[in-house]
Amino acid sequence: MSNQKIRWGIAPIGWRNDDLPEIGKDNTLSHLLSDIVVAGFQGTEVGGFFPEAEVLNKELKLRNLKIAGQWFSSFLIRDGLKETSKAFHQHCAYLQEVNADVAVVSEQTYSIQGTDKNVFTEKPFFTDKEWNQLCQGLNELGKIAEQYNLSLVFHHHMGTGVQTLEEIDRLMENTDPNHVHLLYDTGHIYVSDGDYMRLLTKHINRIKHVHFKDVRDQQLAQCREKGESFLQSFLNGMFTVPGDGCIDFTDVYQMLLDHDYKGWIVIEAEQDPAIAHPLEYALIARKYIDETLLTLKKTEIVG
Repeated sequence: MSNQKIRWGIAPIGWRNDDLPEIGKDNTLSHLLSDIVVAGFQGTEVGGFFPEAEVLNKELKLRNLKIAGQWFSSFLIRDGLKETSKAFHQHCAYLQEVNADVAVVSEQTYSIQGTDKNVFTEKPFFTDKEWNQLCQGLNELGKIAEQYNLSLVFHHHMGTGVQTLEEIDRLMENTDPNHVHLLYDTGHIYVSDGDYMRLLTKHINRIKHVHFKDVRDQQLAQCREKGESFLQSFLNGMFTVPGDGCIDFTDVYQMLLDHDYKGWIVIEAEQDPAIAHPLEYALIARKYIDETLLTLKKTEIVG
């Protein structure tokens, strides 16, 4: 994959899902990592079933793979900074041991993403006081991440208090850009707002990690009409890999190139591996990347 400033990864969520551990439970770490090699990706993110750092590092070295980062559920609003910091230190220490680049943080206070609530109409909202607590806390977590040579990237997510562009704007405006960066997820912002370019255009300078997630419009409409939960929605095929849905990743990738993006682009699609064969879909994504995205060149921005 030609652009050396950009690393291409694929998330373990296509093989095994942390929110629903029973799906894909027979897919082992060796299976997952070997599939990633076959599909031609450079690395992955840490899944909930991954082993201790020493064991993981050996498996990675055998396959010449790297770790991009790992999800961290923060509860800054519910538990406060002191308690959250303890868990975050442990999280970052592990990531440092496996030579990761980012700590992916999502505020999970009041989150409905793991419940049976309607993800399209029942998302939580924060009070002004809670927003201040969250933003101040993230600034401090960002400083902790840097102690472990990591960047904190905040993950806007369906079913949480930071989901819409308006909410992401507020988070970006009230956090320190030196310590708090953004994870840009095409699928989550498209399902939330029906648009994926406005967020990218507005906050391109804060983005330090990217998830390429595609969406099937027909399934999205059905899930929205039925008022399904986040888990039900992805089990019913709302998400897929690039090249298999409605998102035009050429516009997204072109903008990343034009703004000299450096970092990981991780393919991520919550699907049931019993229905969407993980390697098959990894290869679909790789084919799309090779044939559609890697043909694009940086455009010189004038003025």
